[in-house]
Amino acid sequence: MGHAVFTHDLDFGTALALTHAGGPSVIQVRGQNVLPEHMISLAAGAMRQHEAALEAGALVVVEESKCRVRVLPLGS
Repeated sequence: MGHAVFTHDLDFGTALALTHAGGPSVIQVRGQNVLPEHMISLAAGAMRQHEAALEAGALVVVEESKCRVRVLPLGS
């Protein structure tokens, strides 16, 4: 895998959408409790499950009850 941004900030997804960029991949955690000890297993599972998409370029949104994947560039 190249590079990926791991964040809770919504700005990375917005920047990808506005610029139609093909990378870097972004793993975005969302929820009430985004502390590392709470989200680490969910994020690690999502990264394993969506490894191919992340390698190709994707925005992966990880929440407690679900995970969404959008292939980059967004909005194409």
